[in-house]
Amino acid sequence: MSDAGLQISVAAEPVFYIGNFPITNSFLCTYIVMAFFIVIGLLYKKSKSQKEPGKLALLVDMLLEGLLSFFKSVAGEKATQFFPLLSSLFLYIMFSNWLGLLPGFGSIGVDLIRHGEKLHHHLLRGPTADLNMTFALAIVSVGAIQYFGVKNLGVSYFKKFFDFSNPIMLFVGLLELVSEFSKMISFSFRLFGNIFAGEVLLAVMGFLLPFFAPLPFLGLEVFVGFIQALVFTMLSLVFMNLATQAHGNNNHNHEKNRVAKEGDLNKIEVNPNLA
Repeated sequence: MSDAGLQISVAAEPVFYIGNFPITNSFLCTYIVMAFFIVIGLLYKKSKSQKEPGKLALLVDMLLEGLLSFFKSVAGEKATQFFPLLSSLFLYIMFSNWLGLLPGFGSIGVDLIRHGEKLHHHLLRGPTADLNMTFALAIVSVGAIQYFGVKNLGVSYFKKFFDFSNPIMLFVGLLELVSEFSKMISFSFRLFGNIFAGEVLLAVMGFLLPFFAPLPFLGLEVFVGFIQALVFTMLSLVFMNLATQAHGNNNHNHEKNRVAKEGDLNKIEVNPNLA
């Protein structure tokens, strides 16, 4: 969509080509986020190697310890094995969401000549405002769910998808299988829709009422960027935790409690002191 200088594209736009491979504006910003975390990692390592850790090391430690404690409050000690992936997802998504709010994103353009046609595209675009990126993150998340399920339960994990004990359980297993694929669609479109809509809102407000009008919406989008990163991560954590629980574990625990109660009743019945 374009209107007298206002240009909005749902798809990521190429800014240059390497051979026939297009480098899009969101792909370019993905490497900016990666470079940012590499620099922070190197500075953290240098700060940590000192006799007295610097402020950066203390800040990073506090952030990671807070995340781990929060994850443990949801999944218990199992959260430790999910933590490296989930913390990486959370921080990457959050900073990618915030990156698209910086000045220049959606306003700086570049002219590109392709097949004799002159095109004007945005140079920078937030990585999570690209459906390709959010779908890739969803694939990583859902793939990790299956990995941790198999890691903790072995081959028996797949029984919830392929249970041939009776027709009903087979049908339920097929529904479970469909739900695993639907998670990828849900994860990707939820994140993409919220971030892209926010960037469109800021672009329109900045075009209609520049300078002061976009400021309240900018503050709102900072909050939305954090919330969307948290929602994506927490849903991944919950599904990973559920995947590591044995199928029918609740029924087994219920049966153990029932047997224990029956044993206590039998003890009371044969206790001569209660006669």
